[in-house]
Amino acid sequence: MGKWLVFTTVISLITSVSPAWAGGDVASGKVKSAACAGCHGADGNSVNPDWPKLAGQGENYLDKQLQDFKSGARKNATMAPMVAALTGQDMADLSAFFSSQTRQVGSADEKLVELGQKIYRGGNPASGVSACSGCHSPNGAGNPAASFPALSGQHAKYVETQLNAFKSGERSNDPGKMMRAIADRMTEKEIKAVASYMQGLH
Repeated sequence: MGKWLVFTTVISLITSVSPAWAGGDVASGKVKSAACAGCHGADGNSVNPDWPKLAGQGENYLDKQLQDFKSGARKNATMAPMVAALTGQDMADLSAFFSSQTRQVGSADEKLVELGQKIYRGGNPASGVSACSGCHSPNGAGNPAASFPALSGQHAKYVETQLNAFKSGERSNDPGKMMRAIADRMTEKEIKAVASYMQGLH
């Protein structure tokens, strides 16, 4: 039943790609991204681990997050005012630009690699935690068509924060509650380990 739910959710996402995603202009997005550079870097590779790397992220995923920040479906005190004046085209252009950039990969904590790799590639059958690689791909490239984000090289601290937000319910803009259901079954140690593993994944 669980696998069927995941399958049907993926299919619905693949068949509902937004028109805005198809209309993003990279050149326009580069100009508009000047306002984003202070936190996320000129090319989308943020230096501060609290702020996500946007470079190489799926275009459709980025567009959805911007829309969710604007609508309030995803809450963030910093992002809300940043997106308030953005139009749908602005969001599409920014998404196209950052998606076209190359993400810089970090390194994982050697002490956490074994557990992190185990969770990422195989999950935890005993507690019902699905393997991350099933949706986010073995190398962390994500699934752009289904709006599953790229995780390769993402800051461990940011990933850990988001997993904990899904676990607590603070973040709830995941389709079909997929991430909330998974994160809720993860231990603090598993979250920290898999976040570190993703940082060095490529």
